[in-house]
Amino acid sequence: MVSVKRFAYSLSLVVLLGGLVACGSPTDTADTAPAEGGEETATDTESGSELEGTITVDGSSTVFPISEAMAEEFQIANPGVRITVGASGTGGGFEKFCNGESQVSNASRGVKQEEIDNCAANGIEMIEVPVATDALTVVVNNENDWAACMTTDQLSTIWSPEAEGTVSNWNQVDPSFPDAELVLYGPGTDSGTFDYFTEVVNGEEGASRGDYTASEDDNVLVQGVEGDANSMGYFGYAYYFENQDRMQSLEIDDGSGNCVAPTQEAVLAGEYTPFSRPLFIYVSASAYEEDPAVQAFVDFYLDPANEDFVAATGYVPLSSEKYDESLAAVKGGEVKSAE
Repeated sequence: MVSVKRFAYSLSLVVLLGGLVACGSPTDTADTAPAEGGEETATDTESGSELEGTITVDGSSTVFPISEAMAEEFQIANPGVRITVGASGTGGGFEKFCNGESQVSNASRGVKQEEIDNCAANGIEMIEVPVATDALTVVVNNENDWAACMTTDQLSTIWSPEAEGTVSNWNQVDPSFPDAELVLYGPGTDSGTFDYFTEVVNGEEGASRGDYTASEDDNVLVQGVEGDANSMGYFGYAYYFENQDRMQSLEIDDGSGNCVAPTQEAVLAGEYTPFSRPLFIYVSASAYEEDPAVQAFVDFYLDPANEDFVAATGYVPLSSEKYDESLAAVKGGEVKSAE
């Protein structure tokens, strides 16, 4: 099964956006025990760290590769801390977080008010922490030689609720496309990527046709697109970045006739619109305040010295100033308030 790979980094490979080793599926809970022979980073504590504890991270499969990389590197320096990283989707992650089952929740969209209220009802306060920028990527099979650049209107023709049962061939999207079956793969409804894509493309969060192969496991989507010449799918850039030899990304019309590919450069230049989006972790305020292991892990996650671990996944790191602002928000206990 195709999967986003675990990361055991060396600084030289990180610079090349490499260093990707040993597969691990992000929808399984990953027990990220320290790897043998792991290299120290700029923020490693001295060997023999006395930190101990267990940390649970869950939520977005899009953010999973970043959190897994951070967890692995943190545990190298702190072998007494055990961190598990799961990927039940942004919505599923918030459910676990609000039930007190995790201390950190990965999210590929901002938290909804109902989720804040649910947490508050259980006495859990959350702090919103931006950690990276994603270029949400629309992909097609390598044999596709007709679709290179698409507008959001064309994507809406394919993915709108009205398309269900009616738009089933590529030539219904554009007469120049072949008379070939349109086979679709996409995130499930618990996914923040699903929420973001449907709002941007169809004008309403959650508004989507339902007759497509849906999965919270982005690796299932990768495998599906790879296996069908007439397929299309979408997911976070890290999954394309890691599997770009197996599929093609589409360029997206930015609204003025310019076709823009999903690249780190285009995101940084503000040119990949409307599919550039922030990625977050949400931190339990009480866990950060009361658990030294959680505090040390979150501080490690937000240290600008570790931004190469973000870049190695294919996502775009924030500026050092933004990471400092995120850390200040956590240390200042800037919780999201219930209404």
